[in-house]
Amino acid sequence: MQEAELHDLSDDADYAASQQQGSSSMMRCDSGKRSSSSEPEGAQIVYLKDNVTIHPTQFASERISGRLKLIKQGSSLFMTWIPHKGQSTNARLSEKDRNLYTIRSVPFADVKSIRRHTPAFGWQYIIVLLSFGLAFPPLYFYNGGVREFLATVKQHVLLVRSAEDSNVFLVNDFQNPLQRTLSSLEIPRAVSAVSVPSTPVSVGESTSQQNEERIDVSASVPQYNGRHRQKGHDPARDISIQVLEKFSLVTKFARETTSQLFRETHNNGFGPLERRNSNQSTLDYSHKPSDYDEDVPIRHPVEPDPLEKVPHRILKHVDKVAINVGTFEPNQFKDFDKLSLVWGKPRQPPMGLEEWTSFLDSEGRVVDPKALRKRIFYGGVEHKFRKEVWALLLGYHAYESTYAEREYQKSIKKTEYETIKNQWQSISHEQAKRFTKFRERKGLIEKDVVRTDRSISFYDGDDNPNVNLLHDILLTYSFYNFDLGYCQGMSDLLSPILFVMEDESESFWCFVALMERLGPNFNRDQNGMHSQLFALSKLVELLDIPLHNYFKQNDCLNYFFCFRWILIQFKRELEYEKTMRMWEVLWTHHLSEHLHLYVCVAILKRYRSKIIGEQMDFDTLLKFINELSGQIDLDATLRDAEALCICAGENGAACIPPGTPPSLPVEDGSFYNQQDDDAL
Repeated sequence: MQEAELHDLSDDADYAASQQQGSSSMMRCDSGKRSSSSEPEGAQIVYLKDNVTIHPTQFASERISGRLKLIKQGSSLFMTWIPHKGQSTNARLSEKDRNLYTIRSVPFADVKSIRRHTPAFGWQYIIVLLSFGLAFPPLYFYNGGVREFLATVKQHVLLVRSAEDSNVFLVNDFQNPLQRTLSSLEIPRAVSAVSVPSTPVSVGESTSQQNEERIDVSASVPQYNGRHRQKGHDPARDISIQVLEKFSLVTKFARETTSQLFRETHNNGFGPLERRNSNQSTLDYSHKPSDYDEDVPIRHPVEPDPLEKVPHRILKHVDKVAINVGTFEPNQFKDFDKLSLVWGKPRQPPMGLEEWTSFLDSEGRVVDPKALRKRIFYGGVEHKFRKEVWALLLGYHAYESTYAEREYQKSIKKTEYETIKNQWQSISHEQAKRFTKFRERKGLIEKDVVRTDRSISFYDGDDNPNVNLLHDILLTYSFYNFDLGYCQGMSDLLSPILFVMEDESESFWCFVALMERLGPNFNRDQNGMHSQLFALSKLVELLDIPLHNYFKQNDCLNYFFCFRWILIQFKRELEYEKTMRMWEVLWTHHLSEHLHLYVCVAILKRYRSKIIGEQMDFDTLLKFINELSGQIDLDATLRDAEALCICAGENGAACIPPGTPPSLPVEDGSFYNQQDDDAL
């Protein structure tokens, strides 16, 4: 979402019309008229509209109609949508299904924007996007009322139109504590949600239309195993997030419904990612671990489950071997012997230069690519020849290429890179004035690169040429892949590549190869992230039922607290050297191309006893996950992830939908071989 224009809604035809005509279904009233003994003093319903509908599936016959209201309480404006009791058009939609979509007293302090859709035929609808990245399902106005809704919002909060999209209206953003926490997690916008539960100031209401609406200021009390916790009462502060277990399917249905009902293809994306501040979890490659740990909050270690829970015939296989199973329960697994060897087996040291050369023939070809990837999987590589290895792992060079062929390819790709780079370098100042996309992307990149990994010497200091290289590569990529362009987070992915490759052209092409795998993470519809978060939820359900059940009871099945882990591949969670080791292990695709999801499960399982023992709700869990940065034991986590991947087997693979990133097969440099043929 780009900056708003300086004008407001005064130039909007629908808004202007709404100021001149009333609506029989719209209710405006003074607080003195609406105040009653059933409502707190000062609370008033300023907008009410019946037959506002949600479609949970792509079928027009399956819809849930409800009542949309705007409620003013003090200086705050709240929105609610309550389904009409027993009025869904299909018997398959139960009362429970209808209630899961209920929107209760969402404060406009937490609303980022409202997108209005007016199809050529059919019903108007809106999509409400929250500041921390969630979008409610489309709300269809069967009897009109969109412009009256916007006009009412305009009367009580600042509402301005986006300069990028005239159908997007931006709401003033009040940075409450939770929003700051989410911003620090860099959770992108445009992640669709199905349901958000009541905020501490909830609008309790019977679904019967005859009952008088009430505003209930009592706090909600979540439950788990009979234990109760009281939450705060500040209406402009905490807002929890609830999503159905199959949220990705529901949001898919919402998109398909919109397309089917209105014959209109629309984009659920609402703009780029929120940028985290410059406080990074990365350090110079040459820094010692103690340099990093000084700034990391100290937390008490998590106590593992008693070893009595581990079957004796597993322990006997690892006699005198230090085994850290954390909170894992091997009695759920079938191949006990194999798993015990994984958990008790230490990681290998990084592959040295002598061992690396043993994988090459006299002309530089990799003799056994599979064996090489396996060796890298179990230990990584020493930094001094990482450049050669990463070029192979990412597909920039083919495994069967010779030294001479690789040098020739470098020259060809450098010429191609310079050609692409010249496209934006040749844009004059006058041309840039009429090239909005270029100006916006250039400005965004300029802001991001000066905040990327400045704590390491490679990017430290003023006028650092490597920072300029980051800028040039990212801007060139925005022209190379103009449809995707640039999104926040890409600079995090490029930074280690440039650090390793130390060459502008080679860094660009390695980044291109990585984005062929991770590009869907940055698509505006967020389908790539949805599919990975959905797969993660299924893997946790498969591998840790107690943790899954806890997340389910505490409305955490969306797994948005893992968003940053997946988006930039644990870049902010690990020290710089460990990030590079993690990445080269993931790029081998030795056990699975989705090993990063098993890494997520491994981390969650390792802290399961703390999460459940401290009864963390969603907000607390977000903060806790954020504070894990710099405290993750990489070797232990990779060992656990390997064991979990082996344990899950085919059942684990079945949890991951086809096409889930990173899923593009980049084998033996075929991606670049095709481009080279075209260039020649």
